[in-house]
Amino acid sequence: MKLALRKARLLAHLLHGMWTVATRFPRASVQQRQTLNREWSLKMLRLCGMRLVVHNDSARLDRGALVVANHISWIDIYVINAWRPTPFVSKAEIRQWPIVGWLAQQLDTVFIQREKRSDAKRIMHELSGRLSAGELMCVFPEGTTSSGLTLLPFHANMFQAAVSASVPVQPLCIMYEDGQGRQSTAPAYIDDLSLADSLNLLLQGGPLTAHVHVGAPLAPGADRRTLAAEAEGVIAAALRQMQGGRATAAVAAQEAVSAATTGALIEPVDHSGRSA
Repeated sequence: MKLALRKARLLAHLLHGMWTVATRFPRASVQQRQTLNREWSLKMLRLCGMRLVVHNDSARLDRGALVVANHISWIDIYVINAWRPTPFVSKAEIRQWPIVGWLAQQLDTVFIQREKRSDAKRIMHELSGRLSAGELMCVFPEGTTSSGLTLLPFHANMFQAAVSASVPVQPLCIMYEDGQGRQSTAPAYIDDLSLADSLNLLLQGGPLTAHVHVGAPLAPGADRRTLAAEAEGVIAAALRQMQGGRATAAVAAQEAVSAATTGALIEPVDHSGRSA
């Protein structure tokens, strides 16, 4: 499919997302909103020529947890929402992005101005309150995106919200894989790439598989630095495991036997962007 046509379909999908949020969300229950969000995000991945594979989903927490993940690309957000819709903490600049920023704001994203130290205290209070109320929140503790080949050091600040609210932390590892079963850096939104250039690389790098490994929950404890180090260790171990080829092996096993006997959930896609 020509690149221009694929981009047009993505734009149409984004506009449909705005229509859905504006017209259906006001009357929808929390569960209905989550279902709409997940279905929309899954289609977003399909239009990008990507399928989703979730490992160890039995460890998933569905309320009252701080989800922490490694960060590679803007598409990470849709990968996580396709797995299980979760509000995010995001840099304030995203609020200014056309369409995407508006959608993020409507989906309860918490925006942080990183250059303002005073904003961190406000964010911490908001996160702690929402976590204490049983909500889920997702943060990227690396603080920026990377190639995904390794992890950047985790910042401990955001982990204070889990400590203050006495809720568990759920580590999440994301890895992208190309059609030959090799780790792909095509989705990486790094260096001086513009959003348009990043989208081009993503669409041209397919077909892709987004692997999500759900880590066992971590008790909050009393020390945010210890908690951050534990979460970093869990995500690093999951990344090494998937880089070692076990992610592809898990997919092969899943496709060979029934879903009831495996630890991976697969959302198939044909890479023209249509559901398989």
